[in-house]
Amino acid sequence: MSLQRILVVDDEDNARRAIATILQEEGYEVAEAANGEEALARIPEFSPAVVLTDVRMPRMDGLTLLKTAREQGSDATFVMMTAFASVETAVEAMKSGADNFLLKPLDAEQVLVILGKALEKRSLRQEAEALRDQVRSRVRRFHDIIGESPPLQGIYDVVRRAAGTRATVLILGESGTGKELIAQALHQESPRKDKPFIRVHCAALSENLLESELFGHEKGSFTGALARKEGRFELADGGTLFLDEIGEISPAVQVKLLRVLQSREFERVGGTQTLKVDVRIVAATHRDLVAEVKAGRFREDLYYRLNVVSVTLPPLRERKSDIPALVNHFLEKYGESYGKEVRGLAPGTLQALLSHDWPGNIRELENAIERAVVLAQGLEVTTDDLPPVLRGPRPAGTAQGSLIPGATLAAIEREAILRTLEMVQGSTSRAAEVLGISVRKIQYRLKEYGMQGGGTQLKAVPDEDEDLAAETEG
Repeated sequence: MSLQRILVVDDEDNARRAIATILQEEGYEVAEAANGEEALARIPEFSPAVVLTDVRMPRMDGLTLLKTAREQGSDATFVMMTAFASVETAVEAMKSGADNFLLKPLDAEQVLVILGKALEKRSLRQEAEALRDQVRSRVRRFHDIIGESPPLQGIYDVVRRAAGTRATVLILGESGTGKELIAQALHQESPRKDKPFIRVHCAALSENLLESELFGHEKGSFTGALARKEGRFELADGGTLFLDEIGEISPAVQVKLLRVLQSREFERVGGTQTLKVDVRIVAATHRDLVAEVKAGRFREDLYYRLNVVSVTLPPLRERKSDIPALVNHFLEKYGESYGKEVRGLAPGTLQALLSHDWPGNIRELENAIERAVVLAQGLEVTTDDLPPVLRGPRPAGTAQGSLIPGATLAAIEREAILRTLEMVQGSTSRAAEVLGISVRKIQYRLKEYGMQGGGTQLKAVPDEDEDLAAETEG
C-alpha cells in the first residue's frame, strides 16, 4: 500500500541497504536513493509515505532535500538520520517540517518504533484532512458569509424575505460579527443588485464632514468647498446605502437623515435645489439604540424609521460550531496571501480556539488565524502560533493531542466523540454525521462513559427524530 512506502536516502551504501533490508522484512515497500538529488527524482514516481534520510550527504544534504521536496508539493513524512547529534540540527530539522530524527549508529528497534509512529501520525493527519474536506463541502455560504449554525439560518431567512422590498433594515450586533456582510447580502439578494452599493462609516467622520458626505455640497458652501460634490445618497440612487455605526451620528445629522427617510428628498449643503432619490437604506450599529433613545442621545422617531426590519447578529461565542469552517476559510485565505502551505491545525489547537469567548468575534478570530499562518513553521498551525490570550491554562483532564501515540483505540475513540460533540454543541446527529458513525453508537458510548443521565458537564442534545433514527439503525 502507498501508506507503507518508505524511501531510504543515505550516501553510505552498506548502511542504506541494511536499513532497507530490515524494513522489507517488516513488510514495508522500500526504495533507495544514494543522495538528495536522486531522492528528489524518486519521490514523484514512488510516492513514499515516509522519507528516511541522512542529514549530511554530498551534492544535496537532507535538510535541503526536505525543503525542496516541500516546495515541489510532496506531503511525505520526513525522518532525519544524523551521526552529528546537536540541538541545532534537531531544531532546524523540526522547523523545516521533519517529523522526527534518529541518531547514528541506528538501533533497529528504535527505527521501527519511530517509523511506526510516523506512519500512524500520517494516517491520522490524512483522516483529519478528509474530515475537513467533508466539513468544507457541507459548509453553507450565504454570499460571503460562512456558517450553518441555527442562529445564522434564521438570519438568512429574514434577509431573503426582506431583500425584495425597499424596507429599511437595521442590523444589530457586537463589533466584528459581520454586519457589513449582511448588508451586502441584502443588496445582492435584492432587485437592486446591479445598482451601486455605497457604504458610509458614520463614526469615522465629524458632523460637518458626515453631512457633506451624505448629502453633498455646493461650491463655496464652506471653506475648502472648491467645487460641487455629489453626496452618497446621490451616488447610491437606485441602489443601496449602508450606514455603518449609525448610533454615532449627531442630533443635527439625525434630523436631516429622518427627513430623507420620510420624504426621500434632501438638499446639498449650501444648496437650495431639492433632490429626490430612490435609495434603499441599511443601517448598522453595535450600540443598544433602545437605551440610546431612553438616554436622549438618539431620536425615537428616527429609530422607528430605521427599525422597519431588524436583524441581530449573534456573537461568535454563541455560534462556536461555525468556528472550524471559519478557521479553514482563513487558513486558505492567508496561506495563499502569504505564500505559505498550511494544511490545518495540530492536535489541541482547535480546542484552544473553541475554548475562547472571542470578545472581538469573527474579526478577532481572523486576526488570530492570520497571525498563526505568519508564524507557523510547519504544515500545521500549533497552539504556540496563536496569540498568548489563547494559550492559557488548559482544563483539567487529558491534554489535547496527548493520546497519540501510545493510547488505546478505545481512548482515541472516546476523545474523538467527546471533542466532536463539543464542537457541534452536543448534537448527537451532527456528531454522527461528522464522525461517519451511527447515532446509536454515540448514544451507547455516552452511556458507557457515564455521560447520559448523570451529572456530567457534557450532555448529548437530542435532535428531532434522533431516537427514531437510532432505533432504525439498531
